[in-house]
Amino acid sequence: MSRTIDEFVAMLGKERASAILRTSVEEAAAPAMEAAVRAGFRVVEFTLTTPSAFDRIEEFARRSDLAVGAGTVLTVEEAREAVKRGACFLVSPVTDEEIIEEANRLGVAVIPGAHTPTEFLRAHRAGAPLQKLFPGPAGGPSYVKACLGPLPFLRIVPTSGVTLENAAAFLDAGAFGIGFVTPLFDAAEVEGGRFDLVEKRACALREAISR
Repeated sequence: MSRTIDEFVAMLGKERASAILRTSVEEAAAPAMEAAVRAGFRVVEFTLTTPSAFDRIEEFARRSDLAVGAGTVLTVEEAREAVKRGACFLVSPVTDEEIIEEANRLGVAVIPGAHTPTEFLRAHRAGAPLQKLFPGPAGGPSYVKACLGPLPFLRIVPTSGVTLENAAAFLDAGAFGIGFVTPLFDAAEVEGGRFDLVEKRACALREAISR
């Protein structure tokens, strides 16, 4: 479903967490993500390193209850194709002003990767409404809190390093939202077709951030 930048930001702020799928098994992508959706995730991301990721984006974007995005976006061409297929947000592991500019032109939210306060501010000033903390630093929640001290206007979204044990702490430290990758989509479970276990993990992660 198409959403404006402000609508997506508001949705992520309400949902507080996204499900981020990265797998090498093409046929496992849809059922794995469906398991997360059954558990309550409404913001879902398919990384472009996943085979047929654009097809999965298009498939899930038909659902009005979901916000579907593309991850590991590294080029303007990838950004355009993802939006063409229905993505309402784009995520990148790096801050690339060209991609940020293109996302704003296309009218979709962009979450560029940043690690230091300088990079966060650079992404913010370039027009990114959200900033992805990547890679995850040691002492993750305290690092987020330290960055937000002098830069309280940032909307930091940690992904790497977010686990069942520290998810709530990241949010308590001021993270705008968080993204679950491996703690949700365990590679062995996904590749083995154990989508029941993926759903169980998803339920536990949702519970951890609702307390």
